[in-house]
Amino acid sequence: MTEVQPYPGRALDSFNTYHGEGPTYDPTTDTAWWFSIGNRELHELNLTTGKKTVHALPFMASVLARIDDRRQMIASEHGLHIRDIATGALELVTPIENGIEHMRSNDGRCHPSGALWYGTMTKTGGAHRKGAGTIYHVASGKVTPIVTDISIPNGICFSPDGAIGYYVDTMENLYMKVAVDPATGLPSGKPEVFYDGRWEDGGIDGSVCAADGTIWNARWGVGEVHHYSVDGRITERYKLPPKQATCPAFIGKNADRLMVTTAREDLDEEDLKADPQAGYTYELGVPVKGIFDAAYKI
Repeated sequence: MTEVQPYPGRALDSFNTYHGEGPTYDPTTDTAWWFSIGNRELHELNLTTGKKTVHALPFMASVLARIDDRRQMIASEHGLHIRDIATGALELVTPIENGIEHMRSNDGRCHPSGALWYGTMTKTGGAHRKGAGTIYHVASGKVTPIVTDISIPNGICFSPDGAIGYYVDTMENLYMKVAVDPATGLPSGKPEVFYDGRWEDGGIDGSVCAADGTIWNARWGVGEVHHYSVDGRITERYKLPPKQATCPAFIGKNADRLMVTTAREDLDEEDLKADPQAGYTYELGVPVKGIFDAAYKI
């Protein structure tokens, strides 16, 4: 396997998020956004000014997408909400698994068509987690389950032309790809294995697809960021300080930088002494050629 390299970047933010997730970037304001799921917080960092703001949320949430200059879409344990950027006001517009107390949202991303893929999973672990989740396709409020019996949905991203979708069940570590209708974001073929990580350390977690179709992936449990070729080979591996890397996103006005969220979930005081940067948010510090996430179409 490709040798692991030390990451040449830096910490973008030194907040120990319980479970950093859902990083994304708005190039119109040069702002990075991400969640701390367990803290019920939305984090905002302006990269031009360095100003950091933490917004309290009334629910667990994990996915954010731009709608327009005034509004954002947030996927939470209750479904999809519209958030007013100026006031923070939230409106539940598409209830999904609303009222199922033991479930929450996890990884997700907007398809180039403006549709959303996002997954759900149980809030606690154990045997009851296996197969309890679903990956949903949501387009203009219409909800379609596209992957069922999934335990920890992750790795959701799309080829730049919107013709391939990727996802993984981190509990299984089989990274899948599926043909997708570029016009709708709905699967049009049968899933096949993109990368088999079943015998490797660490879980395949969140991903983002670059302009050349390659994939950057965060590897939970080993604190690494992996770069996959379009034919499913790991070509680069970088080591982050925390063990629990969660998800990458392209940032910067040219989408040429990579941020990565991490987590301190399930770490006690002794664990944190050994892993004091758990939950920090990083810039990887390697050259990338990214593309920005699509806006969500309501």
